[in-house]
Amino acid sequence: MYDFFILLKQELVITVIIFVLLFVKLGTSERSNNNILNIANILLLVNVLSGFVYTKEGTLFDSMFTTNYLFILEKNILNLGTFLTGMLAYPWLKNHKHIPEFYILLLATLLGMFFMISSGNVLMFYLGLELSTIPLAAIVNFDLGKRRSSEAAMKLIISSAFSSALLLLGISLLYGTTGSLDYESIAAKADGSALQAFSVILLISAFAFKISIVPFHLWTADVYEGAPATITAYLAVVSKAAFVFVFTAVLYNVFKAYSTLWYNVLFVLSITTMIIGNLFAIRQNNFKRFLAFSSVAQVGFILVGISGSNQVATASVIYFILIYLFSSLAAFAVITLADAAADRENISDYRSLYTNNKFLSWVLAIAMFSLAGVPPTAGFFGKFFLLMAGAGKGNYLLVGVAAANIVVSFYYYLKVVRTIFMEINDTPPGAIAIPFVSKIVMVICLAGILLTGFISWIHHYIYSLSFGF
Repeated sequence: MYDFFILLKQELVITVIIFVLLFVKLGTSERSNNNILNIANILLLVNVLSGFVYTKEGTLFDSMFTTNYLFILEKNILNLGTFLTGMLAYPWLKNHKHIPEFYILLLATLLGMFFMISSGNVLMFYLGLELSTIPLAAIVNFDLGKRRSSEAAMKLIISSAFSSALLLLGISLLYGTTGSLDYESIAAKADGSALQAFSVILLISAFAFKISIVPFHLWTADVYEGAPATITAYLAVVSKAAFVFVFTAVLYNVFKAYSTLWYNVLFVLSITTMIIGNLFAIRQNNFKRFLAFSSVAQVGFILVGISGSNQVATASVIYFILIYLFSSLAAFAVITLADAAADRENISDYRSLYTNNKFLSWVLAIAMFSLAGVPPTAGFFGKFFLLMAGAGKGNYLLVGVAAANIVVSFYYYLKVVRTIFMEINDTPPGAIAIPFVSKIVMVICLAGILLTGFISWIHHYIYSLSFGF
């Protein structure tokens, strides 16, 4: 019984927090919005801290649920992203009348992601997938008075339904050919048949929808633009990170026998995703659409790392996700405040932002540098490690294409920096008030970008000296 609570600790903590928020909702008439927000963010912080104590590896429910130190690390990263997202929501939610519902839905999606990560069975994975998707559509539509928010939620539901259909068809074919829903049994009974290979392609296609891999990315920009900025940040960082973690684990552990097949598929998808993502990002003026297509391009680089199919590749993907979390949330922190203050949605609205908002300008600039991969920010090392993992397979064509796309991405990321610091605006944006909680998020993200980059540089320098290169 003791092991049950330890192994399910992270999921149980989230469940308890959801129930606490339900009780908070019952007494909202006696509490101010600020108090509710403070309670919710304190609970999210407790959730983050709880992930680092009383950890243990093991399985439950006849191996349907599995936890190990890698999964715990991935969940802790998602916990951190959810906490920072909850803090970002403060200025947006302080005048909203459905605050507890927002955090309940947010934590419900996180709980589903945790079950996906720890699943050792296809049924557990699918239940976690649906639990993480349905509440997400609800919070995308959380701006109830805006038609774009409702449209974004509808597009997310339709794309999710289509991807679930592909997933269920692939699962059905796997079950029909292996007679099992257990990951280990499926991996052991892989016989190389054409029907199983087709099911692998269907499952990759279903994941491609969730991660926004070209050509399954068409919903991304519309949903990102229509959703509230805070939810866009959650979609771009936490939701995408969870599916990348699960996608990597499924390819490496369940479909190891089909490594040649999925490597060839990833080779094509990574190139098209990087190129299409970059080309469309260059054309964008709306900031959320810009970050949507830039995130598509970032997924292309992640696929390069996943193609390495070894422990180094896994480490490089997790490291890059952590850096991407800090970089994207730093950018969204600025966008959220600018949008709330003066409804600034376009990049052109940020001309001469530096004149009256120096701190926000530097936060956004450093975030853009990191997303672009400019040294010495952590983003440089994130992409460097992904390319090194991809090079482990000896496919230098893929690595070369990725390197060329990194250079292309410099153009549109640095264009944002030029707009902030160099473009002249006769009526520059006025001073934007920065709530204390938003400033905390920005400081944490900046520390993550700069300190992680510095530590990585020191580590790489020492490594180079040790091996003489």
